[in-house]
Amino acid sequence: MGCYLLEENMRPCTEEELHGQTERQYVAVMTTPEWQKSRDRFDMGIELEPDVGNIHNTKAEVNYDSLTGTFQIPDRQALTERDHRFAFALDEKGVVFIDDSGMAEQMIETIRRTKRWREPSLERFLYDFLELVVSRDLPIMERYEAELDAIEDEILASEGEGDLARVNEIRGDIRELLVHYEQIIDMTQELEENENGFFTEKNLRYMHLFMNRMARRHDSAVSLRDHTMQVRDLYNAQLEVRQNRTMTLLTVVTTIFMPLTLIVGWYGMNFRYMPELEWEFGYPLVIAISVVIVIASLIFFRKKKWL
Repeated sequence: MGCYLLEENMRPCTEEELHGQTERQYVAVMTTPEWQKSRDRFDMGIELEPDVGNIHNTKAEVNYDSLTGTFQIPDRQALTERDHRFAFALDEKGVVFIDDSGMAEQMIETIRRTKRWREPSLERFLYDFLELVVSRDLPIMERYEAELDAIEDEILASEGEGDLARVNEIRGDIRELLVHYEQIIDMTQELEENENGFFTEKNLRYMHLFMNRMARRHDSAVSLRDHTMQVRDLYNAQLEVRQNRTMTLLTVVTTIFMPLTLIVGWYGMNFRYMPELEWEFGYPLVIAISVVIVIASLIFFRKKKWL
């Protein structure tokens, strides 16, 4: 169990000290067994028994005298494969994280080491905590943007060759981020509503500030998702161009040989009174006519830019 009082920074304290004071708001993080043992001392009037296997999203729910919720945070190293899940409960006195993975405690420790507050409050802590959840996303999206640009250049340079599988992977990751952002926005809206009056009107600006930041982050993710679709469309367009060129070439070849096929079929009939069959210059003449047809066809198709 980790307990902290919100002062100029997060000061570690004991559980007895946490419950023995009423001036400072607190942050506590504990495992599920620790919460089951100590929850009555936090006096939140809830029977919260988080089951990591049943946590499927990030959300917040308003209760009579508390606010509870869960976090499902995709692992930024493998967005579609792993995630971190934990629950929380808060009231006007502080917030308790119930976490068996250690993720929440790691984030709280990061805040304790890196943040100092002129006006410490629970709202400011929640702002920093939520900001830490998405703090690494901009570099990820910038890296994806650079990858998509490189793939796009490769498609244009090689006329259709590109790593479409990687584009699909990026699109899947961005889709995961978008779902995550939408859930965080819904959670922040629930906090901003302040139905139970746990937050002061002055400090609600932190929720509003984070909402605006998440809206911009969401828009960036939508633009990146659209970019992946544009790259896929470009790939398909270049592929169609290549196929059309192949079909054009086959059509030209077929068109050139159609008259030759007609000549072959004509003189392959071998009627008895065909004069060319016994004419001395018949064979060379057919060859010459065939060559002239081929050369004339090539010149015609070249002028039409079909070759």
